[in-house]
Amino acid sequence: MKAALVGADGTLLHRARRSTGRERGPDAVVADILDFAADLRAHGIEHYGEPARAAGVAVPGIVDEAEGVAVYSANLGWRDVPLRARLAERLGGVPVALGHDVRAGGLAEGRIGAGRGTDRFLFVPLGTGIAGAIGIDGRVEAGAHGFAGEIGHIVVRPGGAPCPCGQRGCLERFASASAVSEAWAAACGDPGADAADCAEAVGAGDARARAVWQEAVDALADGLVTALTLLDPRTLIIGGGLAEAGETLFTPLREAVRRRVTFQKLPSLVPAALGDTAGCLGAGLLAWDLLETAGSPAPSAPSEVTA
Repeated sequence: MKAALVGADGTLLHRARRSTGRERGPDAVVADILDFAADLRAHGIEHYGEPARAAGVAVPGIVDEAEGVAVYSANLGWRDVPLRARLAERLGGVPVALGHDVRAGGLAEGRIGAGRGTDRFLFVPLGTGIAGAIGIDGRVEAGAHGFAGEIGHIVVRPGGAPCPCGQRGCLERFASASAVSEAWAAACGDPGADAADCAEAVGAGDARARAVWQEAVDALADGLVTALTLLDPRTLIIGGGLAEAGETLFTPLREAVRRRVTFQKLPSLVPAALGDTAGCLGAGLLAWDLLETAGSPAPSAPSEVTA
């Protein structure tokens, strides 16, 4: 869990990280989130003489942003948690915004990161799974039911590996960091090998690693071209752990996307700029949006973000 406390003039006052502690169960995770927020509020009062005026929180899974409910998270094990209401109560009734972690990260990348100044973008973080955030004119589209952007569950290999979602051949079964780790561990015979090791072996010229890597790149390109055909983004922003491979990923990926494009306009394909702070910064932007509604300006640069 990552958090920040920022002054009204945009000064970064305090940052903190804590373990999620999900092994203790969903109720304990929710309790820790509330405690973390309360501690930030107390820090503001103690050191700056006043509590925070608004809060934003971004969580994984299915999120009903309109109702402020964390509907479901497989990794954290919770269902139908009224997180916005519970946080508002714990924080003395201040405005609270609840968002989805990937969409919040996309919001930050779009406004103050790699997509700054872009009217249409698609943010795709490649981590344990693959999700996406559809950026339109400074906001991120959630969809009618909160599922917009789930590019990881586009079927790119019909009849392929089964996915926990119930389909077979989903993109994230071939191009996520966890999928590359699994494939490389099998190829090299080391059960502890991961995607970073595969990228390093690609750079060293290992033929087995190159085969694993190219399979992932081809699957990712297939998924991205499907998405850009539907959405016509001006910029594709790729983030997450796999993007840390740099040009080992981006050079072949740009070429693979270029080969697949026919009538579509080829978008810019760029690495994410904010790293693992994107979700936290996006939560801050959601909080700023609440204050903007009340008359305070939203930030336009990274140094002005509140979270």
